[in-house]
Amino acid sequence: MNHREQLHRNGYALLRQAIPLDWLANLRATFDAGVKPSDQWPVPRGWDWRHSQLDTDAQVQALCRLPQVLTVVGELIAERFFLAQVEGREPLAGGGHQQLHRDFSAQRPGDVVNAIAYFDDYGPENGATRLVPGSHRPGMEQAAFDFADESRTVQLSGQAGDILLFDADLLHGASLNPSGARRRSLLIAYFAEPLYASHQQTASLRNVQMDNSERFDPKDFALVG
Repeated sequence: MNHREQLHRNGYALLRQAIPLDWLANLRATFDAGVKPSDQWPVPRGWDWRHSQLDTDAQVQALCRLPQVLTVVGELIAERFFLAQVEGREPLAGGGHQQLHRDFSAQRPGDVVNAIAYFDDYGPENGATRLVPGSHRPGMEQAAFDFADESRTVQLSGQAGDILLFDADLLHGASLNPSGARRRSLLIAYFAEPLYASHQQTASLRNVQMDNSERFDPKDFALVG
């Protein structure tokens, strides 16, 4: 099975050490400087997460445009797309657990791709992401998925500098951070171009401050193998 087939079959790709390692110290500092308490966001945030406003930072924007990232996004979305949103998130000690869920495509399967860029090492001890490979395109004959069923779940682990990309319909969720060790990350969203108008209508609710005008074409980014 080649890389393209594996990506579409699993619904995700984990790019190891995709962030230049000499960027990490500055990215962590940017995250910490941008942290805002829940009541300073248009919609209050959960008590067990730290949230950072950093979407206009030049290095953050450069990270979102890394060629290997845009290549995977273009392969999954398969039409012109734009960078919709990016914010910093970190599960606090004793918090961060999410039930398995889908973020959902908007108009057609595959028109939204999410990415998580890790600024710290991550694993079961600090609330790493878990997911269910292949769950983004359930067959018509399959019973509805029980979101409490963790039997097919894979919990990821890796190092600062990794980037996870996944189809928004893939079942996934953050895990409990029992140790309290830091797990700073970016949550990034890429949308197919036809979703731009609806995205703009709700951008203020998510405190999006960056420019969304740039467009990316999958034909400019070729997935090899």
